[in-house]
Amino acid sequence: MEAVLVIVALIFIAFVALGAYATVKAVGAAKRGVDRTVAQARRTVEDTTLRAKTFQPGAASELAQLRLRLRGSMRATQDALHARVAEDESLKESLDLFKRLSAHGHELDGELKRLESEPDKAQVARLVPELRARTEQITQSADALRHAARDRATRFASDDLDALRTQIDVEAGALRHWTTEAAPDASAVPDAGGSGSTAAGRKAPDRSAIAPPGVRPVYPWQKKPRPESTT
Repeated sequence: MEAVLVIVALIFIAFVALGAYATVKAVGAAKRGVDRTVAQARRTVEDTTLRAKTFQPGAASELAQLRLRLRGSMRATQDALHARVAEDESLKESLDLFKRLSAHGHELDGELKRLESEPDKAQVARLVPELRARTEQITQSADALRHAARDRATRFASDDLDALRTQIDVEAGALRHWTTEAAPDASAVPDAGGSGSTAAGRKAPDRSAIAPPGVRPVYPWQKKPRPESTT
């Protein structure tokens, strides 16, 4: 009796632990979903604010344009690499390089954001050329990774399509080959109306090789003939 109680208690504990684990996983998944939604909403608000600042005069417009270009290029490259790395493992190295590039991108974006609230506009205007050069360098590197990944995927798809088309052409040709072996050419048969010497020199066909008339092949599915009635 005690053993049964112990087993029941262990089963109950196992179910409780399993339920707690499932609850933790569900809560974690929900929290990650909420975090993604909040992050996406925050990005949308920031992008909208930056687009509005591009219409302002002075260095503020320049800073907003640099941030928009930097964020757009980095986001597009990140999405492209993450979307294709599951199909092409060789992109893992490119993804590692992009992570290192992202560190520089985040640093530059933070610096541009801090300069937006800088009261010394002359200092901001003096720093804009150097910030523009850094932005160009980072975005060009990100664009190069994205374009290379896209060209690689397009090339693989084109090669696979060419190979598939070749196989289909071969299969289509095999399906169209329904004719049997061609009969002997009639022009190769000697002319029956030739000279008498030629006709005389011909040998008579071997009658033993010709099936006697009236003999037909018997197939296994045919019924045996019934014997005639003697009445």
